[in-house]
Amino acid sequence: MEKLFTKVANWVAHITGLPLTFAACCLIVVVWAISGPFFGFSDTWQLVINTGTTIITFLMVFLIQNTQNRDGAAIQAKLDELIRVSEGHNRFIGIEHLTESEVEEIRAKCERAARRHDEKIAAMAAKKAVAQKRPPKKRAA
Repeated sequence: MEKLFTKVANWVAHITGLPLTFAACCLIVVVWAISGPFFGFSDTWQLVINTGTTIITFLMVFLIQNTQNRDGAAIQAKLDELIRVSEGHNRFIGIEHLTESEVEEIRAKCERAARRHDEKIAAMAAKKAVAQKRPPKKRAA
């Protein structure tokens, strides 16, 4: 059942993201608006578009959430694998399961470490620039 749902969700997500689908939806709205005078702008005429768009919106919310959940999980798995095989710290694997405040604390630590690294690089560059400006020392013969 899960594989079937995923297959259908992927197909619907693909179809709904096409420009042709958007154009078709716009055409439906235009046809509905043009038909207003023929139906006397009745409550039933309004109910047709309201009900149709509400049902589609309701279903699409769940479809989009499912797609986002799978995409997010896939991205996390890929990032975890990159961390695992690189010189990155393995303690970052799985941090998406932490609370928001715990993740914020880790992010703040990473930012501080990046600033320290940048300051270290800048100091080394300044030291190198000063060393290049000094004339070489003469040796006594």
